[in-house]
Amino acid sequence: MSDRHATEFVLASIAFALIAGCGEKKDASAPQAQPASTASVASAPTVELPSFVTLVKKEGPVVVNVTTVRTVRQSAEAAPGMAPDDPMYEFFRRFLPQPPTQEFQAQGLGSGFIITQDGYILTNAHVVADADEATVGLTSKRQFKAKIVGIDARTDVALLKIDASGLPFVKIGDPGRLEVGEWVAAIGAPFGLENTVTAGIVSAKGRSLPEDTYVPFIQSDVALNPGNSGGPLFNMRGEVVGINSMIYSQTGGYMGLSFTIPIDLAMDISKQLQASGKVTRGRIGVQAQDLSADMAASFGLTEPNGALVAMVEKGGPADQAGKQPGDVILAFNEKPVQNSADLARLVAGTKPGTTATADISRKGARQSTKVTVPELPPEPPARAAGRPRPPG
Repeated sequence: MSDRHATEFVLASIAFALIAGCGEKKDASAPQAQPASTASVASAPTVELPSFVTLVKKEGPVVVNVTTVRTVRQSAEAAPGMAPDDPMYEFFRRFLPQPPTQEFQAQGLGSGFIITQDGYILTNAHVVADADEATVGLTSKRQFKAKIVGIDARTDVALLKIDASGLPFVKIGDPGRLEVGEWVAAIGAPFGLENTVTAGIVSAKGRSLPEDTYVPFIQSDVALNPGNSGGPLFNMRGEVVGINSMIYSQTGGYMGLSFTIPIDLAMDISKQLQASGKVTRGRIGVQAQDLSADMAASFGLTEPNGALVAMVEKGGPADQAGKQPGDVILAFNEKPVQNSADLARLVAGTKPGTTATADISRKGARQSTKVTVPELPPEPPARAAGRPRPPG
């Protein structure tokens, strides 16, 4: 992820040739050919690019640097230079004295932003996962030791707290109002370069990514690099619309695809983390998949909307409620289900212990059923860098 991208600028010169008539005397009284009208050029519509100056001046102070230190324990090689598939490698590992485990301190860099004047800060879970300590740096050069209030690996959201008051804090926007093609800007600390601004447009909304079932990502072409993780994405009104989380890359560096966690989802997570230090989610015990147009037709549906139940956990909540493989869940708690990701998010957002309503289509016939929603088991460790991957 530390690859450098060089941009080459090519200056093109435009030559204008003036061609004059030869051997002929021009009649001054004859009508002359007129040059292209400059008035028509002047009247052509002009497009002004947005200025981010005001936004950065006002919102820059709410963005922070997050520096972490964690202890890494690593066993030395039993047979240095020998491949694990070497026949003698296992002999050395099993019968020779093993070298002691080595420990060293690893430093991490990320970004975050202040959401309350008394020092609550949002960042990414992968920025502070496994950290022994975290330090927050403000644009005023003040440094604070941060308490990690809670981490939610499933959405990659973490909540920090510093002992301060009277801090500037962000204005929370509505990701639902974002339009594809709208200008947005990120402020963060790529490679540790604090308060760096990058800008672009919203490329897509509600993007589902592999192994990120619970987040409908905002996709943009805003440049994100190592250190941008956890920083805010702003709309042109200076409102935060999301937390910058991941990029898609085949090289480890930015390739024009960035993914941001919607701020409304992140704020819901932060409230749970502040209240209890953890996030609870519901489950119903099904595996679901999206529908193609052909599949929808075979199930008696006119549109490929809904989540097809592929498997039902035996004895689980859905099984007890009479759900069967082949059912298509069209709505959950009266909210439409467009695909399997929608279903996962709606079920997860249901308070454990409550009874929910599921509208299903079974062999073309629509029916409404009740299902009791228990709690989803504790989350796994914070996700590792993948592809898509955290930028830092």
